[in-house]
Order: sequence, then C-alpha cells, then structure tokens
Amino acid sequence: MKTKPNHSSSVFEDPIEIAEGIFWVGFYDQQSGLHCNPYLIIDGDEALVIDGGSRPDFPTVMMKILQTGIVPNQIKALLYQHYDPDLCGSIPNFEGIIKRKDLHILSETDNLMFIRHYSVSSRLVPLEQVKYRYEFSSGRTIEFIKTPYSHSAGSFVTFDPKSKILFSSDLFGSYGTEWELFLNLRPECRNCAKLGNCPENLPVCPINDILDFHRAIMPSRKSLQYAIEQLLPKPFETIAPQHGSIITDKKAMKYIVNLLISLQRVGIDGIIDGQHQFKFGNLDKRFNT
Repeated sequence: MKTKPNHSSSVFEDPIEIAEGIFWVGFYDQQSGLHCNPYLIIDGDEALVIDGGSRPDFPTVMMKILQTGIVPNQIKALLYQHYDPDLCGSIPNFEGIIKRKDLHILSETDNLMFIRHYSVSSRLVPLEQVKYRYEFSSGRTIEFIKTPYSHSAGSFVTFDPKSKILFSSDLFGSYGTEWELFLNLRPECRNCAKLGNCPENLPVCPINDILDFHRAIMPSRKSLQYAIEQLLPKPFETIAPQHGSIITDKKAMKYIVNLLISLQRVGIDGIIDGQHQFKFGNLDKRFNT
C-alpha cells in the first residue's frame, strides 16, 4: 500500500496511487457530502477505468488519468458497477477522447439496459458473457461478484486478487461533508457502542456517516446482508468504495461489517416494519367493476 496522503485539498489535485498501478482519480468536492471515487487500473500498456464519474467531474478525472502517464487510447474498457449518473454520466466524454473502436463497456445486463441511454456508442458487454471476469493481456484477471439490490438489481462489486482490493461500489460508502480519502478511526472508535452520543466528543462520527448512507441507499436489510455475505469469502485487504473513504484497517473493517449486518431500519424497513399489515380494500369497489 502506498503512503496515505494527509487531509489537504492540494493533495487531492493529483491522482493518488492506492496500490501498485491502481489510482484514485476522483474529484474532491468540498461543497458536497457525496464524494465520488473513480479508480484506474494500469496493467502494462493497457488500462481499465472503474465507475468513471459524472459529466461535470470528467475534466478533473481525465486530467488525473493523464497525470498517471498513460494516454487515453490505452484505456481498453470502462467498468460500471451500477447505472447511476454519478458513475456513468461521463461515458460519451470518455468515448470521445479514447477513440477506440474496440472499447468495451462492461456491466451487468440489468445495468446495461439503462446505461445504453447515456448516448453510448461503444460495445456493451454483459458480465455473464465474460464469465464474471476481466482479463488483461498480461493474464492478470479481476473478478466480479453479484450483489443484487445493493442498491440496484444489477449491482456488483469487483475484486482484484493481485492487490487484494475490493472495489465495493456503494457498499461501505458514506455521505458526509467531513471527508478523508482513507478512513482513519481512533483505536477507541473501533469498538464504540455509543454511536448516538460520542464519548470522545468528536464533532463528526465517520461511522454514523456510513450507517446513515446505507439506511438511505440500500433497499432493505435483507439485500444489505446478502451482499456482504457474497463478498466476505474474498481475501480482500482494502475496501475501495465508490463514495466515502477507502478502508485499509482490518479491525475497522470487522467493526463496520458487524454494524452493517445488524443494521436496522434499512431502506423500506425504515418506513414500514415486518409487522405491517397491508390493506388494499375492496378492489371491485375501487375500480367500479
């Protein structure tokens, strides 16, 4: 793992290498609580972009990609872990500057149904067609793990066995104005049981930002638990989410996983509980039949 940068806006003007040949190329938006994290994997003379970002962020993202030393034409594929505009909005911009007739856009079939509406001209490749793996020319392979309804039907995460990085999409993401690229939890925060009343009197709790994000973004507790169950068998040592902070500390990972799999009032569960009795009334009367 490369040296972690300190928290200053000037540092984030450059791409940040989070492992050998893997770069954070995101946009540090000091005004927004939703920080987006596109990533670039360089392998030899070719590259792959993961969740490339929104259209307004494209100039910043592409400038950082160029700063890594590659040229746009080396990008052979764009990978999108779901179909939201904060990931996919810049697809036409990427296509216009990469200018490869064989450029592939990789995602789940359920996502490609929506991604095609971003004025896409490149070939759309469903993950099942490549057997949920992407292979570079060198033979290096990354793997895709389906995490349906976390948060969309076609959501998945990406694991790179070489770096042991899990690119987790919205899972392990967060929303908050106090942001760091790498999550830094104090030792006393790794087992805190008083999230509603910080015993250290810290002004912001990054853990609460993570939990609140999952309650708002994930459809239900069941979908969140299922997703985490799918990814835990992979031997990841770093979690790189599409929003929020990169997590490298295993004790912090364990703490956050425990909180997420026991999280209550997630998505629709926060509006209606399991005891809710649905009442649809007399349908004949309602529709005058």
